[in-house]
Amino acid sequence: MIIDETVRCVREEGFGAASARHIAERAGVTWGVIQYHFGDRDGLFSAVVESGYQQLRASVESAQLPVTGTTRERVSALVDAAWAAFSAPTSMASLEISIATRVDRSASQAAYLESVAGQLHQLGGRLTDGPDDRLGDLVWAALRGLVLRQMVVREHLDFADDRALLVDVLVAYLDARHTT
Repeated sequence: MIIDETVRCVREEGFGAASARHIAERAGVTWGVIQYHFGDRDGLFSAVVESGYQQLRASVESAQLPVTGTTRERVSALVDAAWAAFSAPTSMASLEISIATRVDRSASQAAYLESVAGQLHQLGGRLTDGPDDRLGDLVWAALRGLVLRQMVVREHLDFADDRALLVDVLVAYLDARHTT
């Protein structure tokens, strides 16, 4: 409940508005409840970031890529699953919190984010016979870029064409690799 309200607060009002007192008011709890469960505001933000990245990893790892499908079907399935994960409210709030707290991040928080980045780096291995981390990096960077574009404007943007272009680029790369 508190994590969900923190996500809504960050998404609706921005990181700057997400004081512990404001989140507690929005959630209908006292500051003591937040202290009891999370220690302090930073602990609450860490819990949101961890929740967002756990959901992201679970969504991408559970993506059902067609084993016998075409390259386009496999790439489309991975991009769709990654987009659903990256553009989810908790993931978007996690990204905003991660950016806003990058200077004050603890060593353990930095290590956790590095491990998540490493796992996302390996996404490309789901599309090839062997690891091709460059593909994972491209999917991660392209979709995060689209999410950032969405985060800086209030109105909803449609990224279907952008995602289709990403699929086209990945398919062309993979097809070229198989013919050489």
